[in-house]
Amino acid sequence: MALKKPKDVPKIPKSREKSIDKLKKAIPKKKKEEIDFNCKIYFFYDSVSKKQKYRFQLQTLKIFSALNYKISTQFRKEKNEIDISILGLKTQNNYLVKAQPATAEIDFEDLFGEYTLNILKQDGSINSLILNFNIYKKEIVLVKEFLPSKKNNGKFCTFEVDKSLFTFSSEFV
Repeated sequence: MALKKPKDVPKIPKSREKSIDKLKKAIPKKKKEEIDFNCKIYFFYDSVSKKQKYRFQLQTLKIFSALNYKISTQFRKEKNEIDISILGLKTQNNYLVKAQPATAEIDFEDLFGEYTLNILKQDGSINSLILNFNIYKKEIVLVKEFLPSKKNNGKFCTFEVDKSLFTFSSEFV
């Protein structure tokens, strides 16, 4: 029996990617608290664009040995609030495979003063941190780490300022 020729093009469903606003309103399912990610914050000098930036580096605590992965993210900066949404993992096209965690690097410019950093997972969990940036003193201070009041919200991310990764322009040193 021959197949019928389609009369119109089939519709492909839209992806299930949620916006940052929808993730903030979502209520996560109750589950066991487990730390999955670490967020390192440091100064980074981009020698290509010749600009001083602030880098947020997300890393998984799990080490992947079969494939090299990157964390896909979506981010937004509004006034004194930075939102980083973790979308998932994607593979890198590398021939050389080594055991390493999955990472994502997000760069921002012109941060000065106090900011609230929100890390959001796709299930709606949020981990937050209040940071104070001062480029003149060359310091980043973790003021307060907290979980926003939300039903079934759990801790999944740790935060740290990694001074060993600080890079600055040689012009100003």
